[in-house]
Amino acid sequence: MLVYTFDRTFDGLLTAVFDAFALHQQPEELVAEGDVLPMFCDEVHQVATASDKSGRVWRGLEKQLKRETLHLIAVSWLSEARELYTPLFHYIYKVFQLKADISTNFSDADVLYVTNTARRVMHEQHRMKQFVRFQKAKDGTYLGVVSPDNDVLPLIIDHFADRFRDQQWLLFDARRKYGYYHAAERTADMVSFSPPSEGPGEVISSEGSGEVIPSEGLGDGGHSPLLSEGLGEAFRITFENADALPFDLQTGKLSDELLSENDQLFQELWRTYFKAICIRERLNPKKQLNDMPRRYWRYLTEKQ
Repeated sequence: MLVYTFDRTFDGLLTAVFDAFALHQQPEELVAEGDVLPMFCDEVHQVATASDKSGRVWRGLEKQLKRETLHLIAVSWLSEARELYTPLFHYIYKVFQLKADISTNFSDADVLYVTNTARRVMHEQHRMKQFVRFQKAKDGTYLGVVSPDNDVLPLIIDHFADRFRDQQWLLFDARRKYGYYHAAERTADMVSFSPPSEGPGEVISSEGSGEVIPSEGLGDGGHSPLLSEGLGEAFRITFENADALPFDLQTGKLSDELLSENDQLFQELWRTYFKAICIRERLNPKKQLNDMPRRYWRYLTEKQ
């Protein structure tokens, strides 16, 4: 059994496809570096990620596939599922092998798996648009903390940038320790959450808007043009010291010294409203859990 190993990046996966054709091989599995190899593995090829190779593969996909199919491939990668590596590799390999768009061939197990994975990611991004709760800081910045199963932030940023275009806000993924900051206006004097700044707990890296090619590495914060078109004025940010964050990663709450004076009142009003509209005779806990899974309750104001 021939196995390819790669560095868990989208660049690496595309480079693996390039190597397979360059070496006239078709590996049975694609495994991440450090993961346990299959039992009957007798040959291993270490993929050396190269942006020029991955770029050529992506440009080849652009010639072969429809825009919707390219988007499906990019979205499926945001699942971060190890089980996706081999099916996605085979999917892309077959596109070049058959010189055709195979996205509707659901009798193919790889096509079906990649498609279902992308659908799962898209389903969660719809949920995230509903389950984000913002808090207002004293400087006027709104903070929203989420912890999705999939890396869906790049898919939902345009939604918030469009609806809160005149506001400054930070949407942060507590599981992956990064977020997107949106400034109402670009000025030389940004607020405390804005990039760039220095010091522990402050923003140490940012990524501006505009298209970013897949060879930037989807797994390391880069996104395909299909995922970055709607980022608008949002910047990708990370923090140097997670312990010095101005909010609690477990609850998503801002510290008392940063929380706006009126925000606590509005939170109480929201909880009161939530309880007041409840019709106890029509309580259906099973349906509520289906529509609003318990794993999202941690950051919902009405559930705190």
